[in-house]
Amino acid sequence: MNNSQIPNSLIPDNDAQRINKLHSYDILDTPEEDTFDKIAILAAQIFNTPIAQVTFVDEERVFFKTNISPLQATQINRKDSFCSIAILNSDVTLFENMLDVPELADNPFVLMENGVRFYAGAPLKTPEGLHLGTVCVLDVEPKEVTAQQLEMLETLSSIAMDELELRLATRKAIRTQTDMMNRIVHDLKNPNTTISLSAELIKKKADDPKIVADFADRIKRAATSVLSSLNNLLDLSQSENASFRLNSQEIDVSQILETVKKNFELIASQKEQNIEISCNCSTVILADEIRLQEAFENLLSNALKYAYPNTTIFINVSTIDNQIIVEFKDQGQGLLEEDKNKLFTKFARLSAIPTGKEHSNGLGLSIVKMLVELHHGKVWAESDGKDKGASFFIALPVH
Repeated sequence: MNNSQIPNSLIPDNDAQRINKLHSYDILDTPEEDTFDKIAILAAQIFNTPIAQVTFVDEERVFFKTNISPLQATQINRKDSFCSIAILNSDVTLFENMLDVPELADNPFVLMENGVRFYAGAPLKTPEGLHLGTVCVLDVEPKEVTAQQLEMLETLSSIAMDELELRLATRKAIRTQTDMMNRIVHDLKNPNTTISLSAELIKKKADDPKIVADFADRIKRAATSVLSSLNNLLDLSQSENASFRLNSQEIDVSQILETVKKNFELIASQKEQNIEISCNCSTVILADEIRLQEAFENLLSNALKYAYPNTTIFINVSTIDNQIIVEFKDQGQGLLEEDKNKLFTKFARLSAIPTGKEHSNGLGLSIVKMLVELHHGKVWAESDGKDKGASFFIALPVH
């Protein structure tokens, strides 16, 4: 069996990408675990060696997730590790007798008393082809091995990598569920605020049947919105990226905007803000009415939240190149350049702060982006700078 060749450099060209990927698995500096211990034990049994390890090669060190060995250590310097050589090869790296390898003559683990003479390591390969570490076996005596043993070592490294991928997928699923719950909480805030304010005003105007009827209708619409958001939990849980199916039909954008305006007039009145809609074009498109309304509500809520008191929010609707463009223009704090780079990302924190001490969790714009892109549309923002207001645009295809 031929020994592996040792390249001049132990640092692969893609090392930065490889280390980034390694860190994404959150495996470094974690305690020993039964799953990886069993993999190492089986490797030692296959090769009849006293030493077996599951290792991960970090920037300057090699971390032992499992170390079945007389050497009591959890890590060693990368430059001294045989695994640093093994991650450079796609196949198993094999040294049947290290005394026959001149490049390893000054390795401290070869020179030490009862030094290492045999090594076989199979790389842990990510789906992208990056090598994170190894499943390896070592012995203080030279050893000849069979092709079947090496194939079994590769199988064990594949099993170890499958375990890492499963854990990563589980963490992503948990994060998705957390994002989903944050989104629902965000969606429930506006209708609950409307319900609370309407109830207070009904108390004060209980002798005016017209006002009571109007606010009763607002409470009903807000309660319906709450129920709709809760129903979306089922859809959101079906997909890791929180996408969901559209129920598309012919809808009138201007009518939806009028509904959104009416739903937010009470909130706007708390800071003496006005909402004006300007529309001089056909606004019938194929879309999901409920989810498009969610997008509009989030942008209007955002505009009211960050605009100054006694100002007007303008909602302008136009058509350009077979697209309907809906602009939400405020007279507020505007956007800095660094703000524009963070817009539409989850939990983004911008330089502007709510002008009425309203709560913001940084989810609204990311929700808008998701809903608009589901409709094959685009969303973006423009601003001339600090305290010069901002415009948020939604572009939707007419057909």
